[in-house]
Amino acid sequence: MITHKISYPLKFNPILKEKIWGGNKLITRYNKKSLKDNIGESWEISDVDGYESIISNGTLAGKTLPEILEEYKDQLVGKHVYKHFENKFPLLIKFIDAKEPLSIQVHPNDQLAQERHNSFGKTEMWYIMDVEDDGNLIVGFKKDSNKAEYLEHLENKTLMNILNEDKVVHGDVYFIPTGRVHAIGAGVMLAEIQQTSDITYRIYDWDRPDKDGNYRELHTDLALKAIDYTAQNEYKLPYDTVYNQPTKLVSCEYFTTNQLLISQETYLAKNDKDSFIIYMCVSGSCIIGYDNDKEENLEKGQTILIPAVLKKYSIFAKNEVKLLEIYIK
Repeated sequence: MITHKISYPLKFNPILKEKIWGGNKLITRYNKKSLKDNIGESWEISDVDGYESIISNGTLAGKTLPEILEEYKDQLVGKHVYKHFENKFPLLIKFIDAKEPLSIQVHPNDQLAQERHNSFGKTEMWYIMDVEDDGNLIVGFKKDSNKAEYLEHLENKTLMNILNEDKVVHGDVYFIPTGRVHAIGAGVMLAEIQQTSDITYRIYDWDRPDKDGNYRELHTDLALKAIDYTAQNEYKLPYDTVYNQPTKLVSCEYFTTNQLLISQETYLAKNDKDSFIIYMCVSGSCIIGYDNDKEENLEKGQTILIPAVLKKYSIFAKNEVKLLEIYIK
C-alpha cells in the first residue's frame, strides 16, 4: 500500500541511439551527451522492453519508469490510463535527427501487432523542429493505389512515382496512423510521439550498406498486409498558433498533443485530465513551479513528465518558450 505521493515533475536520462542515417544536432544543438556523431534518436520517455527510461531528478532518481509505474500506479498515469494499460507506460517520446533519409516504412495496427509480435501497434505523430534547405517527408500515396501497383513499383525501384512527398518547415505537424507509408527526409529534426512499440516494417532503404557493407533487412511480405493504400488530399495538419493557451495539434485514441507557446509571463496550469502530462520543450526554456516554492528547469530539447496526481503547477517562460503538451484523454 502506498503511503506517500509522487508529487514532483519527473525528468529522465535520454536513451541515445546510433543510426545509419543519424546526425549530430541532438548533441550540438540540444545538449545531449554522447561521443558518437551519428545519433539519430533520443528516446526521452520509454517503456519499450530493454530500453526503459531511468529517472534523473529528485528522490526517485535511479528508478526506472516501470518500477515507479508499478509502485505508484494511477497516481502516476491517472485512473483511466492505468485501468487500460496497467503496468505498461503507453507512450514512447522521441527526438529524431535525420542527417540522411530514413528508410521508407510502415507500422502495423494494434490487431496485427498483437497477432504477430504480442505488441501494441504504432500510431505516431511528428512535429517539425528544424529543417535544412529542401528538407522533406514522404507521407502516404499521391493517389489511391493497390497491392499490385505497389509491388510493381517496389520491384522496379520507382516507389517515389506513387508516394507523396512534402517539403516542410518548422512547426509543421503530421499524423501517421498505422498503415500509412512514410519516411523522414534528410536534414529534418522532429519530435515524435507514438504508442509504446518498436515494430517497424522496412519497405525500402535506398540500397545503402551500413559501415560494414551490409544491407538492413527489408520486411516486404510483412508490410503488405499492414499498408493502407488509400490516399489523402492533404497530409499536413492545419492549426492556428495562439499565445498562452493550448492549441490542439492531434487528438486520437492513443494521445492528444497540444502546442503551448508562452511569452515572458507565468502560465498557470491545472491538470483536470485524469492523465499524466508530458512537456517536450522544442524551443526556448522555462521553469515549472510546483508545491509553492519548488521548481524544475526545462530547456530546449528536454522533456518532463507531470504525474497525474500533481494537479496544479505553473510554467514561467524565461524567454518565449514553445512546448508540446501530451496526455491521454
